[in-house]
Amino acid sequence: MDEGYTLQELAEHTGSSLQGNPQLRLRAVAPVEQAQAGEISYIRNAKYSRYLESSQASALILPLDLAENYQGNCLVSQNPYLAYAKAVTLLHASSLAPAGIHPTAVIASDAVVAETCSIGSHAVIEAGSSIANGVTIEAGCVIGHNCHIGEGSHLYANVTLYEGTVIGKRCIIHSGAVLGADGFGFAPDGKTWFKIPQVGHVVLGDDVEIGANTCVDRAAMGVTRIGDGVKLDNLIQIGHNVQIGEHTAMAACTAVAGSVQIGRYCQIAGMSAIAGHLSIADNVVVTGTSLVSHSITKPGVYSSGTTIVENTVWRKNAVRFNQLDKLARRLQELEKQLAALQDKGSN
Repeated sequence: MDEGYTLQELAEHTGSSLQGNPQLRLRAVAPVEQAQAGEISYIRNAKYSRYLESSQASALILPLDLAENYQGNCLVSQNPYLAYAKAVTLLHASSLAPAGIHPTAVIASDAVVAETCSIGSHAVIEAGSSIANGVTIEAGCVIGHNCHIGEGSHLYANVTLYEGTVIGKRCIIHSGAVLGADGFGFAPDGKTWFKIPQVGHVVLGDDVEIGANTCVDRAAMGVTRIGDGVKLDNLIQIGHNVQIGEHTAMAACTAVAGSVQIGRYCQIAGMSAIAGHLSIADNVVVTGTSLVSHSITKPGVYSSGTTIVENTVWRKNAVRFNQLDKLARRLQELEKQLAALQDKGSN
């Protein structure tokens, strides 16, 4: 919409209250320190209140405590970040790809592709697959045998779905993602490894987003399942038979080993590693670079690892870490000797 939206329309769309000129027309969202006339920005909290006077934005999205003393045009929200997200969705709406099949696409004769789909150049859709209404499959995607993609889903360029992968409605799969590759299954056979065929598949619920170059492995048997509303960042590894509950979010470079069960509404921060065959309860937060080596049975915030320090300090601490068991044993012995002396003194 070239002419943009009025502040009143944005207030209604974001569920915010309005201060200022309801007919003010806005065309875009911009960072608060760079915004100009015709643009709207947001300030989440008092930490950035210095921009209230300096910002050139025509309007701001503000929390109530900052809006009380602000004289300019603004939207007032209890959750400015969410209001900003909704404003971006309206002001920067993605244009839908036109329906149709590019002449270079290769589609099996028995594949079912709805008329309202957009199939890009050199895409491949193999036998037995079905593509529902409103799906966009961009250039170079490969959809294996017997896959299903639900209504309104969008696969960016060069996504690969292996055989039997099921994608729910309104999912977004970013470039380079691979869903349904073999899980890492090998049985030791003397000095070699015997490959275990992976005969399960991957199922995504509705409204799932998978980041660029993320891999979700097919199950050894059964299903690797990603629940409704799950958000996976770029460069994540999900092992075979993993189950991820609804609306869990996971940040980049996290690795989840096979047969892990992760609950609903969890948040797994970047570069975390989760060992195999564990379970994580609902509403668990795992902070960045953590190693999860045992199951987590209660909601809460969990961490492991140490924060960065100067290398000389880290080296000293590393040496002392290796001495902890010896020091603990010495402390236990000293406590026993102290207790004996106290008993002797009391007698």
